[in-house]
Amino acid sequence: MLQFKEIANHKHNISVFTVWLFHISALIGIALGFKEWFITKTPLNLIIIAVLLILNFPINSIKKVNIALLFIFLSMLVEWIGVHNDFLFGSYYYGENLGVKIFGVPLLIGLNWAVLTLTTAAIAQKLFRNSLIKIAVGSALMVFLDVFLEIAAPNIDFWYFENNIAPVRNYIAWFAIGLLLHFIYNKSKIKGEFVFSLHVYLVQLIFFIFLYGYYHL
Repeated sequence: MLQFKEIANHKHNISVFTVWLFHISALIGIALGFKEWFITKTPLNLIIIAVLLILNFPINSIKKVNIALLFIFLSMLVEWIGVHNDFLFGSYYYGENLGVKIFGVPLLIGLNWAVLTLTTAAIAQKLFRNSLIKIAVGSALMVFLDVFLEIAAPNIDFWYFENNIAPVRNYIAWFAIGLLLHFIYNKSKIKGEFVFSLHVYLVQLIFFIFLYGYYHL
């Protein structure tokens, strides 16, 4: 029982260590030529990050659960529109590496965008007091990460744009959608844990910057 309490008390540090361990291991593995093995573990990695976010954010109230579910739903909805209509993000389709799909959209993509929204919102919430700045900065952080993610995506079988290049309107659309999601977060008056959110954001940013360099430099 004492050991369990000690683990619970160190939950935050263990969670941060786990997130970095998974991503650093993947970077080393990819660099050593084991890309296929590590990349196919993407769904597991996304689920683990989501679980750790639930524990550390924490998602511990009905309001937070509802907000998270709303973010998942809205993200899935706009992705469904995007996959079936070129006008929103451009012409693209999903590969097989993100797992099970519904109408051409992986279930995990909604979860991933919800995690990204919550983490960037918690970061902006900590750094700024003005609501408009929080919303704008949170959205900008999402798009900044997406720039590197879009470049890496076709190399790891996430998704494929026509000519393997995401058009400018993709980033404009996601910034606008990010503004909506962060507006909802701001209006909900919920608060998220800053340090763990920052680690989740930074580890993903570093991971995709590495992949950008690995494949394009």
